[in-house]
Amino acid sequence: MIYRMNIVTAITGASGALYAQRFIHGLVAAGVQTHLVISPLGRRLLHDELGMESVDLGVLAGTDDHNISLYSYNDVGAKLASGSFLHDGMVIVPCSSNTLGAVAHGLGDNLIARAAAVTLKERRKLILCHREMPLSPIDVNNYKVLTDAGVILAPANPGFYLNPATVGEVVDFVAGKLLDLIGVPHTFDTRWDPKNIRPPAKSV
Repeated sequence: MIYRMNIVTAITGASGALYAQRFIHGLVAAGVQTHLVISPLGRRLLHDELGMESVDLGVLAGTDDHNISLYSYNDVGAKLASGSFLHDGMVIVPCSSNTLGAVAHGLGDNLIARAAAVTLKERRKLILCHREMPLSPIDVNNYKVLTDAGVILAPANPGFYLNPATVGEVVDFVAGKLLDLIGVPHTFDTRWDPKNIRPPAKSV
């Protein structure tokens, strides 16, 4: 039997819907079974930044042929809230400061926070793509708490050493890094190789 990875993915209300979309593209392309939860403000984010009137899994996946299961944000009785549900890790992208604080302090009043708490207690990989700048002192303290607990903090800070020419290439850098961290193979251009660096684009 061929093993299919199970990745829990959450979208919250911090600017960066494109990061979530491209990360999910990568999961689907790799044949990953994706378990998706979207907060209310995450749904507003998809509307404001991707023009979605309602959640369109085909648009998020980049294809109608996908393995995405959508769960209700308020359903803390869903299987993602139980340690008996086996998965290969959880990624919150983008992760708002509100969600960052909820995870740091073990809150579980919604499925995203509860699934994150369960991921931590089961010692599975938890990655938060925090999208905020500058950081408040509270954010900094939460970073410390989460790092000490074993969470991987992966802020949406793209590298520019590949000399990206489009917004999409910048987005792919972050999405590809998240896929690397969760252990999913991809074809996004994220690797440093001096032999393959394109010339810098002209200044605008």
